[in-house]
Amino acid sequence: MAADNETQILRTLIVDDEPLAVERMQIICAGIPALAVVGTASDGAAALRLVEALAPDLLLLDMTMPELDGLSVARRLGGRENPPAVVFVTAHDSFAVEAFDLDAVDYVLKPVTAERLDRAIGRALARRGEGHERGGTSDWIGEFWVPHRSELLRIAVDDVDRIDAERDYVRLHLAPSDGAARSYLLLQTIAGLEARLDPARFIRVHRSAILRRDRITGLRHDGLGVWSVELGEAEPVRIGRTYLAKVKALAGR
Repeated sequence: MAADNETQILRTLIVDDEPLAVERMQIICAGIPALAVVGTASDGAAALRLVEALAPDLLLLDMTMPELDGLSVARRLGGRENPPAVVFVTAHDSFAVEAFDLDAVDYVLKPVTAERLDRAIGRALARRGEGHERGGTSDWIGEFWVPHRSELLRIAVDDVDRIDAERDYVRLHLAPSDGAARSYLLLQTIAGLEARLDPARFIRVHRSAILRRDRITGLRHDGLGVWSVELGEAEPVRIGRTYLAKVKALAGR
């Protein structure tokens, strides 16, 4: 962990209904200088009581628990003034969309490793240093978490050039890095995602395609009423008839 973060201590509450998972997390936390574990809870209701009593800076929060699960705990904490930061810890990657909606710092998959948790703590410290306020003022998402190998990657919306529908998934195409194109699948419908993206920055041009507005270099008429969006050196994308008027409005037409 970066040296300038090491002087900061996050008072941490571990929440998990599996005793062995709590024990393992305590052992890992003991090796991270930036953490001080102030308590543990085995269910969501106990977690809320301990947050009230102990005022921790950070929750390492299991996602799946009986009765009050991790998402429910995070939602209730989100209504508080100065709530603790939340790092979700779970064996399932299917809750990532809900997690970033709740402004979680990170989403760590079990089995947790010391290296992966240390990265999550680094993010929590960085956010704390920036004076981040939960909830913010924007109605639009600013990042994605996508499954990749044995963890979830955090991808900034600013890095996404194009989004394509693939059945119940969307594929996020990132701006090329070092000449290599990168893309990731996310379990989310394109219609659901469109509603969460800032329309000033993204525009849907087809039932299966959303584009970054600032990547569009022009519009092309292909004849017989067919139009396409030009994207510089990339392949043009056909415009669906339903979306044509909105896309042509980009050019004031």
